[in-house]
Amino acid sequence: MTTALALEAGYWHSLGRGVGAILCYALLGLALLLIGFQAVDWTTPGPLRSMVARGLPNAVTVSSAAMLSTAFIVVLAIYAQAGKLAEGLIATTIYGLVGIVAQVIAMRSLEYVLGIDIGAVLKNPEFRTESVVVSAAHIAIGLVVAVAIL
Repeated sequence: MTTALALEAGYWHSLGRGVGAILCYALLGLALLLIGFQAVDWTTPGPLRSMVARGLPNAVTVSSAAMLSTAFIVVLAIYAQAGKLAEGLIATTIYGLVGIVAQVIAMRSLEYVLGIDIGAVLKNPEFRTESVVVSAAHIAIGLVVAVAIL
């Protein structure tokens, strides 16, 4: 007895399009995460990249939260486009960049209002509770921007 595998017409085309979309969004998401990290690095006293590389706990915590924040924005920008690849890539790029700017402005404002010396917090080799406040604010801003996309 033989069994034949029957695929719907256009299956391979649809599969290829889906794989292509995943690759495009993954590359765009990576680019936005790197841009977001660089923006936080540029606007933070001290070289954030080297503080993360040295494993300073506050720098790692805040950087991780900033990347999660950017990821929320990217994910909802993709979701909001409902399968329209070209429009989705454009919207994700624009929303991602606007979200990064909003995140940086909000974070610097929050640090100023709360009197947090973020440079000192990030450079401290001991865990500081202020890094939790800054991290939570990063995630909160990311969620606000992400939901605004919908």
